[in-house]
Amino acid sequence: MSAYRTILVGTDGSDSSFRAVDRAAQLAAATGATLLLASAYSPMPERERANAADRLGDLAYKVQGSTPADDALRAARERAVAAGASDIEEAAVEGDAVDVLSKVAKDRDADLVVIGNRGLNSLAGRILGSVPANLSHRSPCDVLIVHTTPKGK
Repeated sequence: MSAYRTILVGTDGSDSSFRAVDRAAQLAAATGATLLLASAYSPMPERERANAADRLGDLAYKVQGSTPADDALRAARERAVAAGASDIEEAAVEGDAVDVLSKVAKDRDADLVVIGNRGLNSLAGRILGSVPANLSHRSPCDVLIVHTTPKGK
């Protein structure tokens, strides 16, 4: 039996996060673990939602019915299935990425959190702290930081 029964991976819909999803899905498939896809989001303020509805007319339902987090999770699920994962769950949670991933890991009793390395070497990451670096300090379980950026960047 694998030490990792539940593997949580964060995605924001970026190429970097999808590479982390691929790695997490491969690991989940190899170990028989449940793969939990999570996406943090900030809600669209009511005023922006109303402006979008005015601009889009009949298409306004799309603004309310499909959020960027939903889209990211849908695309991540497709990638996870293609990578061999079969037991897949999803969670879109309002809040900051580090807060959300830490909370979901704790609430869902995750054994491993997988995150891409994007931002670890940037100036902003060094000054403000990156999601991977901050998550590695706050996660209630093991953290796997996947190298998802081209070498030298």
